[in-house]
Amino acid sequence: MAKLRITQVRSGIGGTANQRATLKTLGLRRLHARVEREDRPEVIGMIRTVEHLVTVERVEESGS
Repeated sequence: MAKLRITQVRSGIGGTANQRATLKTLGLRRLHARVEREDRPEVIGMIRTVEHLVTVERVEESGS
């Protein structure tokens, strides 16, 4: 399954409580923090909540 690399590029300060909680749930604590999550509908929904604060790129897994 493909993974998504999510990088926080803007601060959650000034955002709604839901947006700040979503960043925390994704595992993003500070600017330029980067996490990898599975490409799942739940994660896509969280990304849509904070899409103005993060960048997302698809990471293809290579392995056997």
